[in-house]
Amino acid sequence: MAISKEKQELINKIKSYEKQGLFDVDVNDDPPAPALLPENADYICKKFKNKINRFIANAVADRYYLNLIKKGRLIIDGIEGEEYIKEGLKNGAIITCNHFSPFDNYIIFHCIRKYLPKKYLYKVIREGNYTNFPGLYGFFFKHCNTLPLSSNRRTMIMFTAAVKELLSRGESILIYPEQAMWYNYKKPRPFKNGAFKIAFKNKVPVLPLFITMQDSEKLDSDGMPIQRHVLHVSPPIYPNESLSAKEGAEAMLQEAYLDCKKIYEKVYGKKLSYEDE
Repeated sequence: MAISKEKQELINKIKSYEKQGLFDVDVNDDPPAPALLPENADYICKKFKNKINRFIANAVADRYYLNLIKKGRLIIDGIEGEEYIKEGLKNGAIITCNHFSPFDNYIIFHCIRKYLPKKYLYKVIREGNYTNFPGLYGFFFKHCNTLPLSSNRRTMIMFTAAVKELLSRGESILIYPEQAMWYNYKKPRPFKNGAFKIAFKNKVPVLPLFITMQDSEKLDSDGMPIQRHVLHVSPPIYPNESLSAKEGAEAMLQEAYLDCKKIYEKVYGKKLSYEDE
């Protein structure tokens, strides 16, 4: 089966962006999205209607993804470093991971759900995914414990307050430090510092995750091999409070990135290089 034109164009675009070092730029041509305004934000689900939608969305999403696993369309081969999860999440944490698929947040949730002291895994998402995404995935983006960023300053004040409250009560929040999603891109990309600034400011650990992939024998609807995924967990990284906020966040970032780099090189058996191959 030939690779679809759309997927081939996406793969070529990723290669071009890699050559240019544009690691945090979206490769998908998403349309302009309306801003998320304060009156439409309910980050910690205070409204009764949103509580109901959250219950429905999480139940439907869980059933949907478990069905993908059952049919072999989403393959999770296991966890490496599982012993670090309980310690890292016991009092709330920022979770970081590489971002390569709309399914990767469920891979994480599926692997760590029994260790979450609280019921849910919160996910920071881009504004457009919340305000402008259609259909079933749009419903998931709005109601599956997501924390959308916003171009509106007042909404971001609400976002910051919600993150602080969630972490103080022991919740865990997934933030993709690479920022953009690159389809099935196997390398760790340079990190943005937002996740680490939040962790340092709120005095919680960062739990670094990295998902590796291998081709399976099955093809998806675009003619691409369905990937076999393994979730790798590194030891939690705690804030060094003897450092300034800037230095402390940078130290956490560098350690998390180095952990991912080591896993990449061990699993794939080659040095990390960003030159086009």
